[in-house]
Amino acid sequence: MKFNIEAPKEDIKALLVEKIDNLNKPKGSLGRLEELALQIGLIQQTLSPTLSHPCHLLFGGDHGIEREGVSASPRDVTWQQMINFTKGGGGVNMLCRQHGFKLHIIDMGIDHELTAYPTIINRKIAYGTKNFLYGPAMTEEEFDQAISTGKEMTDRCSEEGCTVICMGEMGIANTCPSSIWMSLFGNIPLSECIGAGSGLDNEGIRHKKNVLKNALDRFNARSCQTIDAIRYFGGFEMVGAIGAMLRAAEHHMIIMVDGFIMTACMLAASRLYPNILHYAVFGHCSGESGHRRMLDCMNAKPLLSLGMRLGEGTGALCAYPIIESSVRMMNEMNNFDNAHITKYF
Repeated sequence: MKFNIEAPKEDIKALLVEKIDNLNKPKGSLGRLEELALQIGLIQQTLSPTLSHPCHLLFGGDHGIEREGVSASPRDVTWQQMINFTKGGGGVNMLCRQHGFKLHIIDMGIDHELTAYPTIINRKIAYGTKNFLYGPAMTEEEFDQAISTGKEMTDRCSEEGCTVICMGEMGIANTCPSSIWMSLFGNIPLSECIGAGSGLDNEGIRHKKNVLKNALDRFNARSCQTIDAIRYFGGFEMVGAIGAMLRAAEHHMIIMVDGFIMTACMLAASRLYPNILHYAVFGHCSGESGHRRMLDCMNAKPLLSLGMRLGEGTGALCAYPIIESSVRMMNEMNNFDNAHITKYF
């Protein structure tokens, strides 16, 4: 798995700062919009950035660890929701319609036959991952296939002219690998990384902690590389998202990052290729326990904090108008000279 991810060139930075500071407003008065405009200008290497053909990739997959009773939702919900998405009835559908995103629904490894639904892109690797309580969730070949599929999906969007891309997931129990990645890659005690997921009660959370502790105890983290930990615990939909993120950074796209699961994927990706963080815009701090701390591992400042914990990419999609406002600021606001306003700083 090789990607060529470079930090955006800084040559244009002074010109971007000058343009932002000379818009007809008090310097710094548009706060995060100004920070976003600078970031996006650097990503696109232009003083007039654009948001074209926004795409949303929704990866679906089931997890062997779900068999240990670590989720309040049964695994059947994964395939049932995927079918619901094809009918336009999910939260992700509503937000994609609202903000003009093209939705791609990808079966990475759902434990159900979905070939009867042509709008679901069939890239099924297996009918769910293996149970990582007893061994690796996927083989090296399956890992490579998931990464390649993620790359393929991003390439598909890039060919359509996409400059801003969002990833989401559907996979019951995927807070489990996310919590373990948070612990391993953030050097945080596992107990502080585990929350209610889709709605566990206190007893359910306690059971989940015990299962994940046992799984982590059997994994020799000290002798393994980052990529080994990703493969050992990850879901097909999560590894697909990592591949999509890494490829998006290669294409110099804006990568919108959703809640707990997708932040864990970005954390994993950043441990492989640190420069990917230059391309990431963190949309939302979710209601899942530990998400804020995981964001802190990357010095990430999410745009929103709405208490959401649905997944699917919904939190990131809600943040899109803020990204759009930052680009409109660069392209539509006047400057002091053209507006004939006295510059007072």
